[in-house]
This record gives sequence, structure tokens and C-alpha cells, in this order.
Amino acid sequence: MAILYILIPIVLIFICLTIMVFLWAVHNNQFEDLEHQGHNILFDDDVEKPSHPSKMLSKNSPHLSDSDDDRT
Repeated sequence: MAILYILIPIVLIFICLTIMVFLWAVHNNQFEDLEHQGHNILFDDDVEKPSHPSKMLSKNSPHLSDSDDDRT
């Protein structure tokens, strides 16, 4: 029973601190844009796009005439 005299004030202080942190976050617009950071990780802007994708495909892909000769 004596432990309740210690635990109840600790829990009340913890609840008050939690509410204060939540209200601070709401007041400072921490919850305004929840999806933006999730989308940033999907789109990598550091990688340069090739200027001519058709040239890249023709260099890396085998020729059709070569693959037809290999069939038995």
C-alpha cells in the first residue's frame, strides 16, 4: 500500500510531461506534413538520369540476329 504513495505521483508527473510534449509538438507544427519525409526517401535526386536511354539499351542488350543464330 505504501508503494502507491510513490507510484501515483510519479505516474501523474509522467502523464503531465507527456501531455506537455505532445502540445509542444502540435504547437510547433510537427504533425503538419507526415507524408513528405516518407516520399523523400523514395525519390533519389542524386542519381543523374541518362540523356539518351535508347543508346544505353542498345549497348547493353544483345542483338536479335545473334540470338536467332544460337537457337537450335
